[in-house]
Amino acid sequence: MRTEQARLASGDVTTVRLNSTDNAVSFDTDALVVGVHTGPDGPRPAPGTESVDEALGGRLAATLGAMGVKGRAGEIAKFPTFGALTAPLLVVVGLGDAPEGDHDPETLRRAAGTATRSLAGTTRVALALPAADAERAGAVALGGLLGAYAFTAYRTTGEHAAPVAELTVLSGAGAGDAGAAIERAATVAESVSLVRDLVNTPPSDLWPARFAEIAEQTGSKAGLSVEILDEKALKEEGYGGIVAVGQGSANPPRLVRLAYNHPEAAKTVAFVGKGITFDSGGLSLKPSASMDWMKSDMGGAGAVFGALVAIAKLGLKVNAVGYLCLAENMPSGTAQRPSDVFTSFAGKTVEVLDTDAEGRLVLIDGIARAGQDNPDVIVDIATLTGAQIVALGWRTAGVMANDDELREEVVQAAGEQGEAAWGMPLPEELRKGLDSPVADIANLHPERFGGMLTAAVFLREFVPAGVRWAHIDMAGPAFNKGEPHGYTPKGGTGAITRTLIGLAERYAG
Repeated sequence: MRTEQARLASGDVTTVRLNSTDNAVSFDTDALVVGVHTGPDGPRPAPGTESVDEALGGRLAATLGAMGVKGRAGEIAKFPTFGALTAPLLVVVGLGDAPEGDHDPETLRRAAGTATRSLAGTTRVALALPAADAERAGAVALGGLLGAYAFTAYRTTGEHAAPVAELTVLSGAGAGDAGAAIERAATVAESVSLVRDLVNTPPSDLWPARFAEIAEQTGSKAGLSVEILDEKALKEEGYGGIVAVGQGSANPPRLVRLAYNHPEAAKTVAFVGKGITFDSGGLSLKPSASMDWMKSDMGGAGAVFGALVAIAKLGLKVNAVGYLCLAENMPSGTAQRPSDVFTSFAGKTVEVLDTDAEGRLVLIDGIARAGQDNPDVIVDIATLTGAQIVALGWRTAGVMANDDELREEVVQAAGEQGEAAWGMPLPEELRKGLDSPVADIANLHPERFGGMLTAAVFLREFVPAGVRWAHIDMAGPAFNKGEPHGYTPKGGTGAITRTLIGLAERYAG
């Protein structure tokens, strides 16, 4: 048996274990989770439930059918076992149609997350889902851990149900490889939960300097080197974009550089995250209906921070650098004005036509600075445009790049980690719309259509020559305004953190 811990939120810790037992019937737990598929004649128990079905007198499928269970993905049913199993509660989660081969890891992640999310308040949960190898055992563990997340830091009544405390993955996979997969799952879940916590934290408690302080404390413990530039250093060293965005707030901006170096690394990846701790739109004020969830506008920086922490804890053979471009975009007498011009860290001048197009202004300084690390790739991550949501919806991030192969590599890495992403073009004709009569470039295209693509075209102008670069716009995926689903809670999701970890693994020796 292998045991790992993942700190999920607000101090809660879930212990995850691997157990190679093939007898789920007698496993001592408070709730046993099994899978069920849809079938032509009703629900069909998934592989691994044979002993459970036998203990129930072969009536599992009939019982589920009588309850109206179809086995659709995300469907869940619970019923007491009346002593037929050691576990007093049996939980059945839908897996959809039965696959011809192995189960898709993302299907297992979502099923496990659905189960643990529904079992808040239960101390011990065992997941007997089809996890026949290390990859699938890790997927079940990760989904279960992420589903157990709850943000309770601001609850005072104590009436909320605590997350699952002990999670056991029942798998016949080899203990060595599966144990390593469980360990990775715990590390990744902890980092994703860290990002979710940051996104969910009210902006009154997460301003740029506070975010930087958290990054320094947590990053140092993980083995990262941390450098923080305050507003004075930013101005002196020419970070005009970050300074301009942050100058309207009583909470001044910060740039945080996180670095992880491995002695055997052959490649370097650089991640740059947009960290607007609250976005009012500045003087180009947002409508109030668009402002209530703008605490999530630092989700890109959160993802970079969480990924760097995980990369260090996993000990990947890669050099990784992360930049958190932190500012609060507020209207005041000192705020930047539409028609202002500033000089960016790259030396190019930028005319600000709309102060609500601020994320790209902090990113260009981070992208230009990242070039000094001589990385093999630069990837920036941002909740950048509402146009991303219009084009791709709330759950799919857009990926653009100056290199087609890198764009597809990012999309593939996201898919492998279970995060939806779609490659998008960078039409050359959009560049002319960014021409400015007074500066090198304007921050906004007068044509409102294709806004996600235009923003990426703007960023591309500041990428150091010869460096492969990709941009991920995750405005929708970073914050779930709807109902929870699978392992995804309402509120902060921690989106793209896993993608960045996966990319780092691809570049590791």
